[in-house]
Amino acid sequence: HVQLVESGGGSVQAGGSLRLSCVASSDIYSRYCLGWFRQAPGKERDWVSYISVEDKAKYVDSVKGRFTISFTRDNAKKTLYLQMDSLQPEDTALYYCASQPTDVPRRRTASYEFTYWGQGTQVTVS
Repeated sequence: HVQLVESGGGSVQAGGSLRLSCVASSDIYSRYCLGWFRQAPGKERDWVSYISVEDKAKYVDSVKGRFTISFTRDNAKKTLYLQMDSLQPEDTALYYCASQPTDVPRRRTASYEFTYWGQGTQVTVS
């Protein structure tokens, strides 16, 4: 079983930055796809970014050049990050990290393709 806990959300002005963190439990499967999704009020949960099992990062067009996903694999702690720069009001949403154990380096951008989810962290840009 994998547990994911996000943090780092908050309120910022347009043009500001935030870094989201997602700490994974120690028993996380050794090979996995990790992703970030976001959900604005009254809207669907949308894919933002993922890192594949081959450590390749992909982004939705609206955040390319502004957001950076990364992952650290320290033995004691495994953490997924999302550095968000040049934030805009349309980035306001509840942000979720997600994990899918896999050996297949294919594209994953749909919610149903990820099994494990964090509780979400709110990002508000004004």
